[in-house]
Amino acid sequence: MTSHRQQHIALAQAYDGITRIVADLDDADLQRPTRCRGWLVADLLLHLVGDAQRALVALASPADGPPDVDDVTYWHTFPPGDGSRHAWWVRRSAAAFERPSGVVRLWTDTAPAAVRAAAAAEPTGCVTTQGHVLRVPDLLATLATEAVVHHLDLVVDLPAAPPPGPEATRVAVATMDGLLSDDAVRPAGWDDHEYLLKATGRLPLTDRDRLELGEVAGWFPLPG
Repeated sequence: MTSHRQQHIALAQAYDGITRIVADLDDADLQRPTRCRGWLVADLLLHLVGDAQRALVALASPADGPPDVDDVTYWHTFPPGDGSRHAWWVRRSAAAFERPSGVVRLWTDTAPAAVRAAAAAEPTGCVTTQGHVLRVPDLLATLATEAVVHHLDLVVDLPAAPPPGPEATRVAVATMDGLLSDDAVRPAGWDDHEYLLKATGRLPLTDRDRLELGEVAGWFPLPG
């Protein structure tokens, strides 16, 4: 069980990492491709704004316990699908801004507010989001995990961009470890970023990966 303070630090680092990527991008760079099919940088950033807005709502929505999911089992609750309707909505919504930099301004207003709300939340309390009840630290872990993975999506065509911070990455890696079977060991040659990309299906497993993983290869990509 992780602490509220640890998860708050991870979320702050994850959101700051996104800000450091996008804050100085011009409109042309905000229209570069990402790993998310069909989404430009501005599109993916708007999706992340939605996460930060959801965080604000959840943190202002205390709930009686007990929680029905934690920071790992939360990811099992999403039905399989290609997300095409949401992807289409995001593209259309991002295109409605007069300039792509408008999405950056919305992000830089919203993300710090979510981090401040996370700091002020009751550390032992529960909140509700997307039809589930979670402990506050577990909510923060889910938000940090998604931000770290999308950080890696954002920088695919931005080679000079900084990587996700270490505490945020640690939380995302712990989430993937939790989604794997107890006896699974990731290939020794994977660094944390490669692990996150392969665990989420963003990079395919190689023949060597499958050999090292054995039966565990069938778990990839992990839920979420």
